[in-house]
Amino acid sequence: MADTTTKRQREKEMVGQMIALYCKKKHRCREGLCPACTALRDYAFSRSDRCPFMETKTFCSNCKVHCYQPQMRKQIRQVMRFCGPRMLFYHPVLAVRHLVESRREKKRMEER
Repeated sequence: MADTTTKRQREKEMVGQMIALYCKKKHRCREGLCPACTALRDYAFSRSDRCPFMETKTFCSNCKVHCYQPQMRKQIRQVMRFCGPRMLFYHPVLAVRHLVESRREKKRMEER
């Protein structure tokens, strides 16, 4: 199992790529992120940095405690729904790794 720092970095990379893809496709940003997407990315990164459960979980979707504010949670959920299927085409390695780690985590949770 990866150490906490590596897991945190992977989670940030995945969410950062998803937000970037969302902003590019939905907000038509060619360079960087729009202000709303920048704020969402920064918020997601800060939540990941402060997560006390990082050692025992893989991704926020597998966590029992949802620490996002309701509005931010709604926004990140929109990003995930839009980008989830598209990540396989834009970032296949990240998408497959995310899928494998998520399934492994679900299996581990069921065994408990």
